[in-house]
Amino acid sequence: MKFDFEINVFPLFHPQSVDDLKDPCPVFDGTLWHVFGSSGTVTTESWKILHATAPDLYGPWTEHEALDLAVTGSGIAAPGVIHECGVFHMFIQTEFMKSGGRCEHAVSNDGFHWVVLNPAILSLPDTDEDGIYDPHPAIIGGKRYIVYSGMPKFTRVPQPDVYLARSQSDSWFGPWKRFGKILDHLDVPHHNAREHPDYEWGIEGAQLVELPDGRVLLNATCFLPDGPRGSRQRVFFAIADAVQGPYVSVGPVLDPGEPGENGHSTVMIDGGKLTLFYQSRREATNHRWRFGLARCDLDQQALSRVA
Repeated sequence: MKFDFEINVFPLFHPQSVDDLKDPCPVFDGTLWHVFGSSGTVTTESWKILHATAPDLYGPWTEHEALDLAVTGSGIAAPGVIHECGVFHMFIQTEFMKSGGRCEHAVSNDGFHWVVLNPAILSLPDTDEDGIYDPHPAIIGGKRYIVYSGMPKFTRVPQPDVYLARSQSDSWFGPWKRFGKILDHLDVPHHNAREHPDYEWGIEGAQLVELPDGRVLLNATCFLPDGPRGSRQRVFFAIADAVQGPYVSVGPVLDPGEPGENGHSTVMIDGGKLTLFYQSRREATNHRWRFGLARCDLDQQALSRVA
């Protein structure tokens, strides 16, 4: 199901000194828009934590010095951030290309200066969560959740599915109860199967959003089973009646419009409008990743046919 985005601005801005921008997470603090993400290069998979601000979602965006968290790991990137009661809460991965990893938790009063607390979630060795990454916080039904990718040990490339945890303290400080897998490869017919001869990657970049009618929208990234590499990554939505699922995919929702692909994104819903802040690479950007912003009316009639 393609969504009819009446507004689609791409690229939203170009980075000052790096090749690629990925994993955007926009947050409004009541006065200013912040976007957190990954800045670096896919050539060597070297990343820093992006922080940019703007008076409006459409910009103009001002890049600030990359955030320097007191966190260790070879894949520190893809922050999921939420702002509540005057405090930013960031949940961030430490690995994504190998086993292990932690979902670290940091807090800030202004988005610029951060204090790292105890990790929220740890990987579970020799299980389907042998590696964890891409955490994103959400409030659903008044409860606080983290959705993330979890993967078993692998020999070639990661094959993650989507997992869920809920805070037991009704705060962002946990402790966190794991609910296990909520979306599997087999639940996404437009995703490359594990046995695909040119398997590219698993399901990642997941986010949960509560719809106005109480159902739950899962926004994530899949890899199409057809086409050359560099053209198969897509944002897709899935819908469920409850946060733990089962989720039914409505399919990829955004066409790149030219040779290229799109992925890891954040959805915001306000006043009957759905806003998608996404990453994409196309011929127009020399196939470097940039951010885009698309907006449409939330078509409840279309979504009502699902789940």
